[in-house]
Amino acid sequence: MKIIIINGPNLNLLGKREPEIYGSQTFEDYFKDLQLRFKNVELSYFQSNIEGELIDKLHEVGFNCDGIILNAAAYTHTSVGIGDAIKGIETPVVEVHISNIHAREEFRQHSYISPNASGVLFGFGLKGYDLAIQSFL
Repeated sequence: MKIIIINGPNLNLLGKREPEIYGSQTFEDYFKDLQLRFKNVELSYFQSNIEGELIDKLHEVGFNCDGIILNAAAYTHTSVGIGDAIKGIETPVVEVHISNIHAREEFRQHSYISPNASGVLFGFGLKGYDLAIQSFL
């Protein structure tokens, strides 16, 4: 099974940015733990702060892997383009958010990703990525 995790803007700052919301572990360290826990899964990881690069990656992998885990971060609430990219690919996408987006600012409660995702996980911290992988198994 081949699964890619795609993270959007500012998630490269995990471990440094607002640890009271996002925790103190870097995503790179967490990704290594995921690889150890899910040895039978070919896991890859991509992060970009640039909307177009996220769309390009979705197009690139959206026809040749078994699952995409997408945390589009702030673009979740603003990017019609990312929502359309998901609509245009074949690979199922699970939307993940580390924080409970419904307990935050009102603008974060709307997602352009959710209508096109096969599932949505939010508020479980980094554990949401584990749960998303399990949903594909």
